[in-house]
Amino acid sequence: MRLLLSTLSIFVILTSCKVDPEIKPALPSDDIRVVVPSGWPQPRYNFENNPLTKEGFVLGRALFYETALSRDNSVSCGSCHQHFVAFANAGHTLSHGVDGKLGNRNAPPLFNLNWHPAFMWDGGINHIEVQPIAPITNPVEMDETLDNVVLKLQQKDFYKKLFKEAFGDETINSQRILKALAQFMGAMYSYQSKYDMVKQGKAQFSASEQRGYNLFVQKCSACHTEPLFTDFTYRNNGLSVNPALQDSGRMRITGDPNDRNKFKVPSLRNVAVTSPYMHDGRFETLQQVLEHYRSGIVQSSTLDPLLQNGISLTDSEKQDLINFLYTLTDYAFLYDKKFDDPNQ
Repeated sequence: MRLLLSTLSIFVILTSCKVDPEIKPALPSDDIRVVVPSGWPQPRYNFENNPLTKEGFVLGRALFYETALSRDNSVSCGSCHQHFVAFANAGHTLSHGVDGKLGNRNAPPLFNLNWHPAFMWDGGINHIEVQPIAPITNPVEMDETLDNVVLKLQQKDFYKKLFKEAFGDETINSQRILKALAQFMGAMYSYQSKYDMVKQGKAQFSASEQRGYNLFVQKCSACHTEPLFTDFTYRNNGLSVNPALQDSGRMRITGDPNDRNKFKVPSLRNVAVTSPYMHDGRFETLQQVLEHYRSGIVQSSTLDPLLQNGISLTDSEKQDLINFLYTLTDYAFLYDKKFDDPNQ
């Protein structure tokens, strides 16, 4: 009897010390709604034919971080678009794809996409619901076909469940994949920076930030138009041509020589965290970017007329302008866990 009690006591002690298996809670996703901040224009994409729902968002989030979208199951959308840097690609000048291949452009940040009339640095994609086709099928990015993506997802019961919750049945097809991704990406709203709080009368700029804002309005806002901080045009901003890439920009889409070396004007929201900068990631810091506009403009026939003489800035003005640009960082967006990889 003593031996039995002793054995039972040891068993109880051992089992009581055993660590419970980790149970990962579902990421917050209850604040899923269409957002049009006060004073903003109406978005071009309003989910009219793709109603934004919690279930659609959750499916889109899973697909955004799903490596099965690539040929060798190694690369997801989230590989090149990382949440903590506003869905840019931290520290990478060019995008990285399957087999370690390099793309020829810097992965841009992702937010406020519903307002974009076109996508990619050259505007080669004109709708958010078809945009993912480009990286999925690009041979130096994901190098996969939509048909193969569908087949791979159909083998996973997890996705059958998510597609049923989002669309009413377990059917997995390319149209639903693209619609779900559009729901996740379309819900990437960034509108709660210090700049926004100042505009709403809830905060104040410092003296330096105010001087920087005044400089921005005078010297930068013609292209980086508030409140989205881009006018979505394509412009030659005086960069030298990267000899390794020979990227002609917008001309690759239109075939018009007048569009040579023109690239989409990026939004400056969250710009402090989205380094490296420019279409080829050539600049690592905002100081380098402003120095380019101050002294590095390359003259050419398609150079934007606003930059013919560069942008005149003193050293102190450069710092004031950078201090203002830091107020465009939306920490609520960067730290919102509903955009995180559900597998991490």
